[in-house]
This record gives sequence, structure tokens and C-alpha cells, in this order.
Amino acid sequence: MNPHATALVLIEFQNDFTTPGGVFHDAVKDVMHQSDMLANTATTVQQARKLGVKIIHLPIQFAEGYPELTTRDYGILKGVADGSAFRTGSWGAEITDAVTREPGDILVEGKRGLDGFATTGLDLVLRNNGIQNLVVAGFLTNCCVEGTVRSGYEKGYNVVTLTDCTATFTDEQQKAAENFTLPMFSKALRHTAFLGALSAK
Repeated sequence: MNPHATALVLIEFQNDFTTPGGVFHDAVKDVMHQSDMLANTATTVQQARKLGVKIIHLPIQFAEGYPELTTRDYGILKGVADGSAFRTGSWGAEITDAVTREPGDILVEGKRGLDGFATTGLDLVLRNNGIQNLVVAGFLTNCCVEGTVRSGYEKGYNVVTLTDCTATFTDEQQKAAENFTLPMFSKALRHTAFLGALSAK
């Protein structure tokens, strides 16, 4: 896998998921800890960056009062609004310190829904950087990760999902995504296998 044609997209590595005190941290912490996903991701970012992989941070944010979601009366986005999660300017919406950010990284803003491509310039950024291999990590495995992976597959990217750099609410949901859903749209790899494929180039 050519690292210079590869991007690692980090979906919602924000305090409301990653950090004690975050709105959804208690809901995801068991799956996070089971795979050690934060440490795995930090290692992957550091090593992939050194090899020339483009690191892309893809947070989600909403204005005070969630005007973007006013008609959403069900589903995960209702839960976001009800929990006052990912509010622009809040601590919970900040990208976690557990994953390093460097000047060469790219921040893609505008994510307001589940598919990382839908309301952002992600596709433009990838194409402008000559990216062919789309590698995805983050939250929630069976929601925003899956939504972004599906779109990437449809758009013709070679998609990889880093299974031990993702997390969701329950182990059952995580395993179902890893074993059944994600392999339909991506190569589901552990971070060590991905790094090995990069280093072999």
C-alpha cells in the first residue's frame, strides 16, 4: 500500500467520546478499553504520518441549540442533541489530546451527520491529495465509521477499516460490524496489519 496515496481519516476523536466526563464516554468506554483503541490509534497516526500517510481529522460539531437538527426527532442525532454533545466551542467537541495533531495534518470541518462525505469537503481533499487508499478509524463503528466507509466504497476508493481503532456502544455491535457489515465495503484490518502493509511498500 503506497503511503503517499493513502489517507487515515480519524472520525470524531473528540472528548465527548474519548475522555472521562464526555457525554458519550461511559457508553463507549468498555469497547474502547477492550481493544485499547486510543493507544492503537495514537501509534498508527504516529507511524503512518512518518511514512507519508496524510492524516485527516474529521470531527462533528453543532451550533448552540442544534439548529441543524431541528427536524430530527429520532435516532442517534436526536441523542446527540438531547445530550448536548459536540457543541461548537465546547470542551466535548475538542479533538482529544490522546491523538497527536501536527501542522501537516488536515482538519475537515462541516460534518453534521453520519456520512463523513455528505456535508464536508472530504472527497475534494482526498482527490486534491491524490488519495486512492482511504483508511478509517473512529466512532461509532456501526454508525459514522460505517457510513463513511460505505460512501468511500461507492466513490471508488480502496477502503480499509481499522477494527481495533474503532469503538461503539456494545461488544455485540462492534463484532457484528467487524464480522459482517464492514467487510462488505472495506478491508477490515487490525492496525498492525495496516502498518505492515505500509512498511512493505
